[in-house]
Amino acid sequence: MLVSLDIRDILIIDRLEIEFQPGLNVLTGETGAGKSILLDALGFVLGWRGRADLVRSGAKQGEVTAVFELPEGHPAREVLREGAYGGEDGGELILRRVNSAEGRKSAWINDRRASGEVLRALSDALVELHGQHDDRGLLNPRGHRDLLDAYAGVEAELAKVRAAWRARAAAQDALRAAEATLEAARAEEDFLRHAVGELDALAPEPGEDAALDTKRRLMQASERIRDDIAKAQDALGYDGAEGMLGNAARWLEGVMDQAEGRLDAAVAALGRAMTELGEAEQGVARALEAMSFDPSELEAAEERLFAIRACARKHGVQPDDLGAFADDLRARLAAIDGGADNIAGLRDALAAAEAAYDAAAGRLSARRAKAAVSLDAAMAEELAPLKMERAVFSTEVSEGEAGPSGRDAVAFTVATNPGTPAGPLNKIASGGELSRFLLALKVCLTQGTSGLTMIFDEIDRGVGGATADAVGRRLAALAGGCQVLVVTHSPQVAARGAHHWQVAKRVEGGQTLSTVTPLAEAARVDEIARMLAGDVITAEARAAAQALLSG
Repeated sequence: MLVSLDIRDILIIDRLEIEFQPGLNVLTGETGAGKSILLDALGFVLGWRGRADLVRSGAKQGEVTAVFELPEGHPAREVLREGAYGGEDGGELILRRVNSAEGRKSAWINDRRASGEVLRALSDALVELHGQHDDRGLLNPRGHRDLLDAYAGVEAELAKVRAAWRARAAAQDALRAAEATLEAARAEEDFLRHAVGELDALAPEPGEDAALDTKRRLMQASERIRDDIAKAQDALGYDGAEGMLGNAARWLEGVMDQAEGRLDAAVAALGRAMTELGEAEQGVARALEAMSFDPSELEAAEERLFAIRACARKHGVQPDDLGAFADDLRARLAAIDGGADNIAGLRDALAAAEAAYDAAAGRLSARRAKAAVSLDAAMAEELAPLKMERAVFSTEVSEGEAGPSGRDAVAFTVATNPGTPAGPLNKIASGGELSRFLLALKVCLTQGTSGLTMIFDEIDRGVGGATADAVGRRLAALAGGCQVLVVTHSPQVAARGAHHWQVAKRVEGGQTLSTVTPLAEAARVDEIARMLAGDVITAEARAAAQALLSG
């Protein structure tokens, strides 16, 4: 609910503060007094796109502050939470927006800077503006389905349809992805089978490349040095150093007893040398044995090593990764082999998801169709007192494109006279008729709404007498569930207001300024009398005004 509106230096308003009340608030005044400026100021603080030259002449900036009261569960609270502007505890919502003389605009929500986009999001939850030229909400066919859903109270069914639509979309995506994967895999099936066969025949092992390379290098090195080692073995053997040392030892041992000890050390050293020489000969023999290999073994190792490396280059992987690469190819082949079964399962899942969506959408369509009949009947009851008993309002529910909100297209159509073709609301009805259609729709569609502020800008234009009185009564009834602000020139409508403000102009210091005055009972009688009689208020006009207020 709009609690107050504080306006400073906007157009012909220097300083104005209005405290609105629950129920029906009416604003009256002569043409040009500034009633539309109040709506311009409210639209400005709510982020609506409007006129650019809002700042009062001679002022540095214009400023508007609006205070709203948010009851528990008000949809504006969710907008505030999403933007981290508070709102969890309810209470007051304070919007302030400033427009400099140079055109710069700044906005605050609960004393925090905010963008115009956030203001407009809040506006949708806080205020509805309706007039003869309103192209939002009721006159926009794209919103008729949402309005019917709100009237029908199908939130639970709508949530089920949206969930079923998401499940259906997910099943479609899974099937498309599987089909695309299978198609791509089949395009390379021949390659996969050949590559897997090649890899299976090769059967590379992790680390085999490094092991073969080491073995090859060792065999190549052995081949180069083996002749020298064999020569060394011959030099150390019986016909070489070993034989010579053995001969020397025998010769010395034969004469050492006659040498009186002079050969003892030499014989001992020679014995040690014989021992070391034997160890050396054994080591050379072992080395020579280790380096003995079949030349065909080297050839086989090289062929295996070259085959592994060629295969790795062919497939663009490291030799040690060939095993994992082969596993991946086998998995892709398995996907091809099992792809048909998998796709069959996915098609079954999609069919089940489509059936679930169709069932949920069908239940929602049935609720909409039933609600459409109820809304049409309610509209007929509302139009009769508005002197439009011959008009026919129809809620057409037809099959449309399937989507997350079901498969129904909804349109409000009217036929203003019997025998005339029905058509869109804003194409068929005249200005006065359109006003009454909009009012009747709001009465029907706003049942149970709370915390909403609805503004009707001269929606009673073009009607008078009993019809205007019926409009006033409907507005008063509408205000029983929410706050209604009405800008009106109709005394019958003004008389139905629970709270009444008069908008007037005054000239001060050579400047024209607009004022808004709350009217007590006596002043209210005079204002309604003026609306009835004009500038000269007669006793008869006052009596008529008093009768309207008492009616």
